[in-house]
Amino acid sequence: MPAQVPEPKRTRPDIPREYGVPSTEEGMVEWSWVVDQLKKARHYWLVSKYPDGRLHCVPSWGAWVENKLYFSGGDMTRHARNLAQTPEMIAHLESGDQTVIVYGEAEKAVNVPPEIMAQVEADYTAKYGAGEGATYALVPSKILAWTTYPTTPTRFLFDKVR
Repeated sequence: MPAQVPEPKRTRPDIPREYGVPSTEEGMVEWSWVVDQLKKARHYWLVSKYPDGRLHCVPSWGAWVENKLYFSGGDMTRHARNLAQTPEMIAHLESGDQTVIVYGEAEKAVNVPPEIMAQVEADYTAKYGAGEGATYALVPSKILAWTTYPTTPTRFLFDKVR
């Protein structure tokens, strides 16, 4: 059985006061809701940067396991070539109302413990009907989430642990 994954620190995001986001914790999104959204999502919009700084966005299959988003991309894909140069990326779920945005760095999914990769494959099979063999993991540094804007925006900050 995998070790308990620590929850990130929950705060309010840095949004200008004029937008009306409360300064208190009341109404902030719960971490369990964010995990549920990330686990059940069917598509993840991946944003990476070309070597010249232009942005690239593409939908992808994926699996959220142990606080990482596992996804695929052969070495010939644009996002894989971008990530080889600049690992910083963003993943966004499809909804703009039930919002989850993951910021972090992608790393090659090598030396992933077999029990983690088995869960990734099981999630792929359950969602898409086939495993795909994830080739990357997005390691989050920050997640922004909300269900009702401007009352629920919440920022989750992660410790730099690999």
